[in-house]
Amino acid sequence: MFENLSDRLERSFKILKGEGSITEINVAETIKDIRRALLDADVSFKVAKEFCDRVKVKAMGQNVLTAVKPQQMMVKIVHDELAAFMGSDSQDINLKGNPGIVLVAGLQGSGKTTFCGKLALNCKSKRGMNVMLAACDVYRPAAIDQLKVLGEQIQVPVYSEDGIKDPVKIARNAVAKAKNEGVSLVIVDTAGRLSVDKEMMDEISLLKSSLKPSETLFVVDAMTGQDAVDTAKAFNDRLDFDGVVLTKMDGDTRGGAALSIKAVVDKPIKFISSGEKMEALDVFYPTRIADRILGMGDVVTLVEKAQEQFDEKQARELKKKLAKNNFTLMDFYNQIQQIKKMGNIKDLASMIPGVGKALKDVDVDNNSFKGIEAIIMSMTSEERDHPEIINGSRRKRIADGSGTSIPEVNRLLKQFEGTRKVMKSAMTGNLSSRMKGFRQR
Repeated sequence: MFENLSDRLERSFKILKGEGSITEINVAETIKDIRRALLDADVSFKVAKEFCDRVKVKAMGQNVLTAVKPQQMMVKIVHDELAAFMGSDSQDINLKGNPGIVLVAGLQGSGKTTFCGKLALNCKSKRGMNVMLAACDVYRPAAIDQLKVLGEQIQVPVYSEDGIKDPVKIARNAVAKAKNEGVSLVIVDTAGRLSVDKEMMDEISLLKSSLKPSETLFVVDAMTGQDAVDTAKAFNDRLDFDGVVLTKMDGDTRGGAALSIKAVVDKPIKFISSGEKMEALDVFYPTRIADRILGMGDVVTLVEKAQEQFDEKQARELKKKLAKNNFTLMDFYNQIQQIKKMGNIKDLASMIPGVGKALKDVDVDNNSFKGIEAIIMSMTSEERDHPEIINGSRRKRIADGSGTSIPEVNRLLKQFEGTRKVMKSAMTGNLSSRMKGFRQR
C-alpha cells in the first residue's frame, strides 16, 4: 500500500537535500515533483493542485530553525497536510439506537458483504455488542448464501427471507426481530450494481428513509483509484452517507482514493479493510497513514495488533518457561500462530520505521511459515518438548512426514536453539538487572 507514492515523495524531498535554506526556487521544484507523485498515485488534478498550493504557502511562510534542515521541514509540512487532507483525526461510527442500525451501500464487487461480516465481528468481539446481519441483497444469487457463511463463521445470526424480493420489507422485519430479541445492532447488507444507476439509488434511498439508520457507510474498492472518488461523490449526492470504507487495501492500489475522497465528498474514511480474514478490519487513522506514506512506519498500530492477540495468562506461563529454559518447539509453534493472526507479514513489517523500504522488493509470503509448521507438527510430543533427542533417524522421519528435507529440519532446530539461548539470555539479564537494582535500594 502506497509504496510507489512513498518512493516518489522521497525523491521529491531529495531536491532540498544539502540546501541551506528554503527558497522560492527550490520549493517550486520540490512542489512540482510532489504534484507529479500525487497524479501518478491517481489523485485528481484538482485535489493534487489544492494540496500542493497549501504545502507551498506553508513552506514559504516557514522560518527554518538552524537545528532543522529544509528537507526535514518540508517532510513535516507534507506529513501534516497529508493527514489534514485525509481527515486529521479518526472518527468512530454511531451505533446508538434500539437497536442501532448500520446501512452498508456500494457497487457490486466492492466488498460490501465481506465488510458486513468484518464489522459484525468487530462490534461483537471489541465492543461486546449483540449483533445481527440482515441479508437485503435480493438480486445477486450468492449474496445471501455468502452472508450466511460469514455469519456462521463468526457466530452471528443472519436474517433473510426466502422468496421475498422487497429489501425494505426484509430490513424492517430484521429490525423488528432484533428489537424483540434484545439485539443491540443490525448491519444491513444491500444490493449493488456494476455501475451507478437510478434503480439502485432509488432503492438504497428508500431503505435509508425507511430504516433511519444510525450510521450509513459507503464501501468502495480502493483499487479503482479515481473512479472510487467519482462513485463516492455520486452516492453521497443522493444518499448523504456518514463515512467511507476502503476495501482491498492489500491489493495493487496507488492510494489515490484514500488521499482524495475526504477532499472531494467531505466525509471521513472510517475503516480500511484488507484480505479475506474476518479480523482484517482497521480503524482509519489519517496521521498514521501519513506516517506510512512518508516511510515513518506505524508502530502504534503494530502494538495494537499485537495486543489484540495478546493472552496475558499465556504470556505469564511463557515467561516462567523462559526463565527455567523450558521453552519448547510447541511454544514456538504457538507464537507463530499468534503472529499470523495479526495480519499480512509484509504489512506488519512495513509498520516498523525503515523496514518497509528495505522489504520493498522482497516477496514476504504468509505461507513462509508452512514449512516450519509442518516440521514441528511431524514431530512427536516428546520431540517437541525435548528436541535434543532428535537424532539422524528421527530427522529423516520428520523430513519425510513434513514433505521437507533433512537440511531444512536441521536449519529449524539450529534456529530454534539459537532463539532459545537469546531469549534465555535476555530473561537472565533482565532478572540480574532487577536484582542489582533491588540490592542498591
